[in-house]
Amino acid sequence: MQPIEATHTPNPADYYDGVPDYLVDIYDWAYVNPRHVRLLDRPAVVKTLLFGQDNRLMRRYLERIRSGSRVWQVAHVYGDLVQRAAGRVGPHGAFHLTDIAPAQLEQADAKLGGIPWARVMRADAAHFGSEGRYDLVCSFFLLHEVPEETKRAVVDNMLAHLTDDGEAVFVDYHRPAPWQPIGWLLRLVNAWLEPFAHAMWQHEIRVYASHADDYQWRKSTLFGGVYQCVIAQRKNAA
Repeated sequence: MQPIEATHTPNPADYYDGVPDYLVDIYDWAYVNPRHVRLLDRPAVVKTLLFGQDNRLMRRYLERIRSGSRVWQVAHVYGDLVQRAAGRVGPHGAFHLTDIAPAQLEQADAKLGGIPWARVMRADAAHFGSEGRYDLVCSFFLLHEVPEETKRAVVDNMLAHLTDDGEAVFVDYHRPAPWQPIGWLLRLVNAWLEPFAHAMWQHEIRVYASHADDYQWRKSTLFGGVYQCVIAQRKNAA
């Protein structure tokens, strides 16, 4: 799908047009239904869902952004992360945000509409491909929400959009340490609400890259292994 500039979509049916079936079937309550989206898109909700680790996790992404760089964030994120990321890019760079769900595009437009160097586009992260290369591409808690074949397509597309010395940043879930009690809670949540998330416990993110050996992969974990930050960069650049 080619990127389409985000616009207001007042017709309820428009919020579902072109949205992948898995997203509607599994995540309508969280990301597609506009009434639910407006209720959930609050910093307090993000802090609760991330067990108070939201700022630590955001910093892993934000600290990689250089002023004046080109940044692609592959999906909208609840809370104030997108404004903070665009702010770090600054007026001499470009911040591009894509999402496939119209309700998410509305939220992103409201947050970024006053920032001239920020652009919101409708596109599937697995197929977006017309805006050139980026110094930094970030997936912030997207991979655990998509099917296995989509994980592979998203990772490959992110890497394909990097400049020669660019970085891909993945912040997502990870297998918790055996002593971390939140792991048991997440097992229940995954079984009930997040059918694609357990794969993040079983596989390293690099396995989703078709040419993983061409990249250097650096991983750090947080909060007893519940979360991970993985940075990928071409070996010749690293």
